[in-house]
Amino acid sequence: MDAKVKAGIWVSMAIRLSDMAGRAAAVLRKGDPDSGGIVCVLRGRAGVQVLSQIRDAEGRPAWLRATGPGPVDQETADAYVARQVQRDPDLWVVEFDAPDLQPPFEARLV
Repeated sequence: MDAKVKAGIWVSMAIRLSDMAGRAAAVLRKGDPDSGGIVCVLRGRAGVQVLSQIRDAEGRPAWLRATGPGPVDQETADAYVARQVQRDPDLWVVEFDAPDLQPPFEARLV
């Protein structure tokens, strides 16, 4: 089983990777620094996509395209994030400039 990285450390790493790639990133909402869940908002040319942190059946970290397979408008993305924050007050929300709607960090998308 993979060791779990603290949420605050993971967010710092992802923002640094985005910065190294020349892409803007911002923490829209700080969650629990130790065990908070993470939602990533990817802002691209074609729209917005939201990724939600999950674990697969074997317990490995993965990312779910939470708003569907393609880009959505800002209102749809905001509504999804608001519902998730309401369910989980410890949730982190991080936004990345992603013209190609690909995350700037290594991610297994499901």
